[in-house]
Amino acid sequence: MPSDLYPTNDDTGLQSSIRGLHATPTAPLPFLKGVVVRSFVLEREQGNVIIYHSPGITAATREILTLGRPDWILINHWHEAMFDAPDIDVPIFVHENDRGKTKLPIADTFSKQEKIADDLEVIPTPGHTAGTTMFLWDNGEHRLLFPGDSIWVQGGSWKAVLLEECGRTDYLASLSRLMDLDFDILVPWGSEEGQPYGYGVTRVQAEENLQRIINRLQAGENA
Repeated sequence: MPSDLYPTNDDTGLQSSIRGLHATPTAPLPFLKGVVVRSFVLEREQGNVIIYHSPGITAATREILTLGRPDWILINHWHEAMFDAPDIDVPIFVHENDRGKTKLPIADTFSKQEKIADDLEVIPTPGHTAGTTMFLWDNGEHRLLFPGDSIWVQGGSWKAVLLEECGRTDYLASLSRLMDLDFDILVPWGSEEGQPYGYGVTRVQAEENLQRIINRLQAGENA
């Protein structure tokens, strides 16, 4: 079981804590003090992929290209377009339900659960937004879930981010589907400054954390 993935003191370039996963430098989330966002480069034999959009892509462009030009940037939801388009020539993909609100140059969309080769899975999980989509990557040693903002960790607790633009029912349905998903590292888009950017969990721990979120949403809370 991996330990939590902590940022180093030097956050000016790509950081690598486990095989094939490279975290970009951070950028502040403008509307939430003390929270930063990153993108992640997946170094794959089938072709590199960037998960999430953030200013860190431009900050680490040279290092990213040294690893091999990525085939795609896969974004979790349209809020990632609050930042300017990255300074790298890589096509950007988003779920079709979020395309109309995504103010980035979108190359194409996805609409259903599907695999990219045999190691990377696209999993639509509406709730945070109508087109929110998670990504599950098997690097051969670990199964990493990239939930975007649908799940993030605050003060050590897994939290939801329910907004008015989407529905509680959709969010609950998406979280319930994750109860059957096999993953051992959670890698959100945002994290508290100085805190881990990835969290190692057992199957039981993941189910318990997801159930706590479900219970809160069912009780009328938004996180």
